[in-house]
Amino acid sequence: MLGDDTDWGERALCRSADPEELFVEGAAQHRAKALCIGCPVRLECLSYALDQRIEHGIWGGATERDRWALLRRRPTVASWRSLLEAARAEHDQQAKALHDYADGLAATG
Repeated sequence: MLGDDTDWGERALCRSADPEELFVEGAAQHRAKALCIGCPVRLECLSYALDQRIEHGIWGGATERDRWALLRRRPTVASWRSLLEAARAEHDQQAKALHDYADGLAATG
């Protein structure tokens, strides 16, 4: 599970940033999105913005346009949090299997 619904904002890297830096337009959005790289609660933030249909600002490394595109592509998603948690778990499982496979090759090589 990604974390408690009530405390993820307290752990966000942008917590100490000027909020105005996250509600920008144009090229400034690239700098704002960079704040999200490596944030421990990036998926919680993005799923919150998608589930709440937040229209403005950078959330989870995604602009308004990025989020709108996701919502249009997947209009039947009832919970983005559940979907993103499942995707993360699947990714982690595949990464572990690949790592284990590579370790096995190295051990026999």
